[in-house]
Amino acid sequence: MRMSFYQFLMTQRNPNSADEVQQFANNAFLDSTFPKHSENFDEISHYLEENADYLPSMTIFDEAWQRYIDAMN
Repeated sequence: MRMSFYQFLMTQRNPNSADEVQQFANNAFLDSTFPKHSENFDEISHYLEENADYLPSMTIFDEAWQRYIDAMN
């Protein structure tokens, strides 16, 4: 079974890192309304654009999504 993007993102958490994807993961962990079961790029992207003031740039999401795709293949 394929893991959701959120499940993958949680493997990237590291509170002591300056890596932008890891900081994104740390903040997403604290976001109670994050679409935790989604594997859909458009759904997650739309959610982040509308709700994630903790994400300074969608480029960070794009990098995290690419890591997710690479890990799932």
